[in-house]
Amino acid sequence: MHTCPLATLGGKDTGGMNVYVRDLTRYLGKFGVHVDVFTRSQDEHVPHVLHDLGCGNRVVHIPAGPESPRPKHELVNYLTEFTDGILAFAESKDISYDIIHSHYWLSGLAAEQLKKKWNIPLIQMFHTLALLKNQVARSSDEMEEISRIEGEKKVVKFSDRIVVSTIDEKKQLRALYNADSKKIQIISPGVDISRFYPIPEDEAKEFINIPKDEKMLLFVGRIDPLKGIDTLIKAIAQMRKSDVMSQCPHYLYIIGGDPNSEKIEESREMDRLKKLCTELGVGDLILFMGIKDQDTLQYYYSAAEIVIMPSNYESFGMVALESMACGTPVVATQVGGLQHLVQDGKTGFIVPHDDPEALEEKITQLICKPDLCEEMAFNSILYARSFSWDEITPRIIKLYKNTLK
Repeated sequence: MHTCPLATLGGKDTGGMNVYVRDLTRYLGKFGVHVDVFTRSQDEHVPHVLHDLGCGNRVVHIPAGPESPRPKHELVNYLTEFTDGILAFAESKDISYDIIHSHYWLSGLAAEQLKKKWNIPLIQMFHTLALLKNQVARSSDEMEEISRIEGEKKVVKFSDRIVVSTIDEKKQLRALYNADSKKIQIISPGVDISRFYPIPEDEAKEFINIPKDEKMLLFVGRIDPLKGIDTLIKAIAQMRKSDVMSQCPHYLYIIGGDPNSEKIEESREMDRLKKLCTELGVGDLILFMGIKDQDTLQYYYSAAEIVIMPSNYESFGMVALESMACGTPVVATQVGGLQHLVQDGKTGFIVPHDDPEALEEKITQLICKPDLCEEMAFNSILYARSFSWDEITPRIIKLYKNTLK
């Protein structure tokens, strides 16, 4: 409800979930499954129905409240209008659905009303959980509201099935939300290997206008305290202090966030990170690139020596999977899905979260040992192929069929 799968990535409310919904819908279409994706209209100038997902599958923007971006805590007020709009669309098209697959807690609450009206099963995927985010929050500003926690608990109870990415997420749902383990199905997200694949480094750098001899480290994600970008900046500062950057010069490119964003939280975090760069004397080594189109990310991944994910919380970590599919090793923190997704010592390294020294050590090890980096790149490509959507989509379809029995 709160974000569109076609939205440009890197903003406060756009990320892995957008990619998941978009790519799963496309591949379901290839497997002969019709999907309509309903999302709240946030721009009156964008057509309400878009056929951008292939095979006749549609994104339907439902007017509910102002047709403009609104804070997530306000969207609960538009749930009834949103579900009424979905019902009206289905009636106008004389279409019926077999199953509902909702994403995030707000969509789950809307799906409850549709489930009752249509008398069909509901499959839920949360992508992130409020209680887990609150466990790693470092200030009251980062804490999720009680309304979200209660909403998630409610969705857990009335869903027929819950899809999780990892065994850890299943355990967390059981321990924190008292979820019925019989309802939970572990199915990893997939990666589109027709989009994310190794591009020769010189060609990738030419496309994104980076000098061929410039060495590049990369972060891709939201500008959000949970992403641990401050830890990465401190690691880069330590690398300069220990003279690594003079021996193996690299620049850190940060993709994500709008430098001119009007969203207060995002602007505040961007300002904080830039100030930290200045204080630590690494402003000349770190470039804030802002939001980049998803269709260009494979060039950035392929141009980079390493992709770094210093997150304090990550339910899965789509960026790591996309990076490995492009043949770029990943250094990531030991949180959420990352600790399962990145094969420590084979496709990259896993380090404790909020530990600049450990992060610096592994980044240094990779950039100073080209042979090791090359070996991990090869391993990453092979490993990522097992997560292709061609492998994952049939598992989702099997879940749909089993739920309908």
